[in-house]
Amino acid sequence: MIKPLEKFMMQAIDAAVTSAKNGDYGHGAIVVKDDEIIAVGYETLKSANDPVNGHAEIDAIRKACQKLNQPYLEGCILYSTAEPCPMCMSAAIWAKIDTVAYAITRDDMIAEMERIKQTSGGKFSWRQIAIPAEYIVEHGQPMVSLVPGFMRKEGLKLFELTGQSQV
Repeated sequence: MIKPLEKFMMQAIDAAVTSAKNGDYGHGAIVVKDDEIIAVGYETLKSANDPVNGHAEIDAIRKACQKLNQPYLEGCILYSTAEPCPMCMSAAIWAKIDTVAYAITRDDMIAEMERIKQTSGGKFSWRQIAIPAEYIVEHGQPMVSLVPGFMRKEGLKLFELTGQSQV
């Protein structure tokens, strides 16, 4: 496991703020190797009308592979502001990322979505596949180390970006 550093999660949080300012959900991700940022990923799901490639983790993984000119990211850590969805967690495994550190958990996101449903009169819907990152890792190869809740307090502040959730 690669030990996560706060300075890099802050960069992922900055990417999430940029994503939200651009009209997308407030998610951000970065890939780091040897204490150097290799790639920054932004959420572009809404602005690009792309529910697959628009995830911040996918964006960061693709950019890192391109920059390093290789399909695998061994020796890298992925920082994400939120627990990766099953697609993004699978991509991290397939890219052979060593460690994934994330701030807010799936349970945090579910709680926030319930709060929004109550305050919006039930008009909000959130599409999800109810499979935690931990389950994906337990059933994947190669093994990826997870660091859940890393800088969770700072990650939770992303819910306040626009007065409503941007998750």
